Amino acid sequence: MAPTRTETDALGSRQVPSEALWGIHTLRALDNFPLTGRPLHPMLVRALGWVKLAAAQTNRRLGAWSDDAPKAEAIVAACREMAEGGLFEAVVVDGLQGGAGTSANMNVNEVLANRALELLGSTRGAYDRVSPLDDLNRHQSTNDVFPTALRIAALFLLDRLEQNVVVLQEAFQQQEQRWAHVVKVARTELQDAVLITAGRAFGAYAEAINRDRWRISKCHERLRVVNLGGTAVGTGLAAPRRYIFEVTETLRELTGLSLARAENLVDATQNADTFVEVSGILKAHATNLLKICSDLRLLSSGPDAGFAEIQLPQRQAGSSIMPGKVNPVIPEVVSQAAMLVIGNDSALTLACASGNLELNPFLPLVAMTLMDNLELLARADDILCRHCVSGIEVDETRCARQVENSTAAATALLPAIGHERASAIAVLAAQTGSTVRELAQSEAGISGEQFEQLTSATAVCRLGFVPSPNQKIP
Repeated sequence: MAPTRTETDALGSRQVPSEALWGIHTLRALDNFPLTGRPLHPMLVRALGWVKLAAAQTNRRLGAWSDDAPKAEAIVAACREMAEGGLFEAVVVDGLQGGAGTSANMNVNEVLANRALELLGSTRGAYDRVSPLDDLNRHQSTNDVFPTALRIAALFLLDRLEQNVVVLQEAFQQQEQRWAHVVKVARTELQDAVLITAGRAFGAYAEAINRDRWRISKCHERLRVVNLGGTAVGTGLAAPRRYIFEVTETLRELTGLSLARAENLVDATQNADTFVEVSGILKAHATNLLKICSDLRLLSSGPDAGFAEIQLPQRQAGSSIMPGKVNPVIPEVVSQAAMLVIGNDSALTLACASGNLELNPFLPLVAMTLMDNLELLARADDILCRHCVSGIEVDETRCARQVENSTAAATALLPAIGHERASAIAVLAAQTGSTVRELAQSEAGISGEQFEQLTSATAVCRLGFVPSPNQKIP
């Protein structure tokens, strides 16, 4: 076999490696876009395979290749192979590319055409037998294929993210229940404030993740509407009416996703605001992760000269010079993932806002950032849950000692002695070094039993207090 084969396009002829499943359009993209060194996301390649399979099956049903059943079967088989995860190594164009995804679409068309030729026993590049354009791109345009595939890929990745968000929420809920009895100092603006329980603190994290779970579930409704069948600008140019009405139904059956054809295909082709909305929801989740991880790092600081209220699972030695040091590496790495998600959201937003007239040419950047964010968050949730949250321990002794020594305990006395007397006790505790418990007994006549009741887990978590019949509300 010769080392190369000659292929021709509108710009001329080029030599393509004989063993390559891709062709001249891909070769030009490799020359033009040596940018990130990263190919298309594997799920996006699979999604392109699903789109091509839906188009091929619909075209075949409408009479395409009716005089050449083996060709039709080979095309469908090649598309199905890609949809199921095969042929990925042959999709080699850079994920960041000009042309609104045309290079990605043509790379896939060429790979599928040459794979079909292999199945037919023909040589690669024999496009008079199976054509990347006339057969694999039949009744399609990059402008409806690429964004449809992007939505499908995002929907599949959303499923994994949703599952991991649920598990993370449940991990926080388990910690909420486990530590419901532990009273600790709550802080506002990093200063001792009032008393709370460790359980309530974990419960607040669980609730934030629960909101993320709800918001992420709504992304399906935004992404399920596709513009397949709209071809170049949403008018369905060069596509049969039956194809336009049937191809999305076929795609829905193949993928098992609740896809729907956009009512206004022109709008769905030129406007990318849906991706901004979805990305914003992912950014909200990243924001919660970043805040929670910041808290976990702070609360576990020490172990001797910091807060040290909680102990994170020890994952690795923390220093090449300081003996015994163990760093909070899981919250640190999850924080970085969250920061990257937030940065990617900015890039995606700019890309979606920069479209012109009937098409957005920057969807490759949208695809790269959206796929990255979905993957980053799913992995971050999993790592945070398995390697950190599930194994957190609360130092009950230290929490109790901080409650005893902190002026925050004085706030718990308000229902019994009022603000002025509680404030005086707090000031006196700071001046003398005596504990709030001691001063509450000596200065306000609060018994040890009453102090325990006022600072108990039940009392500090109760929504307000109910005065006794004879009690005067301060």
